[in-house]
Amino acid sequence: MKLVVINPNSTQTMTDKIIASARAVASQGVDVQGRTAHGAPASIEGHYDEVMSAAHLLREVQQAQAEGADAIVVACFDDPAIGACREVATGPVLGICEAGVKAASMIATSFSIVTTLPRSVPVIEELVRKYGLDHQCRRVRSAAIPVLALEEPGSNARQLVRAEILRAIEEDRCEAVVLGCAGMSDLTEWLSEETGIPVIDGVTVATKFAEALVGAGLKTSKIGAYAQPIQK
Repeated sequence: MKLVVINPNSTQTMTDKIIASARAVASQGVDVQGRTAHGAPASIEGHYDEVMSAAHLLREVQQAQAEGADAIVVACFDDPAIGACREVATGPVLGICEAGVKAASMIATSFSIVTTLPRSVPVIEELVRKYGLDHQCRRVRSAAIPVLALEEPGSNARQLVRAEILRAIEEDRCEAVVLGCAGMSDLTEWLSEETGIPVIDGVTVATKFAEALVGAGLKTSKIGAYAQPIQK
């Protein structure tokens, strides 16, 4: 099986981290390949960045499709242009927000999400409603850190995320926490140990979900909304 994990922003160090996280959980025989949306913004922090990254992301999806990808993971918690990606691809295309919150709903009766900047909170709240899980999501919280701070040694980003998770446990009384940024994927194990609560990373969960869908012989439906784009 060939799984392509795409970072929709243009920061290569984040791609490297994401791919390491995916490969760490991939089953034997799964070829995990990474792609970076070169030309996109350095980080996706809001609607503008999402729109500006979309064409670059779709280019990478088309290339992955041409090279025989069995499944694709879009590694940004805003699930940017996910519908368009599914129109282009044949195999399953998973967004890490959808994968993360659906995984949380299977292992806990409630969860909170900890993301980066406050401006991402309403975007994620809208996604949670779209996925039909707002009744289980106690709160979307911000650790008040820029996405790229997660790539900077000495930024104290991991401690800020840890502190926000501890507040979520106390104030939200949640039973699990979903990390609201692909750049947090390398913190999952440490945060679970530090906080004593299941901490879910959408990159690793989406990797395993993609394996399961391909293993079950499932592909993206081409009847209706995810049909191939109309040639003009």
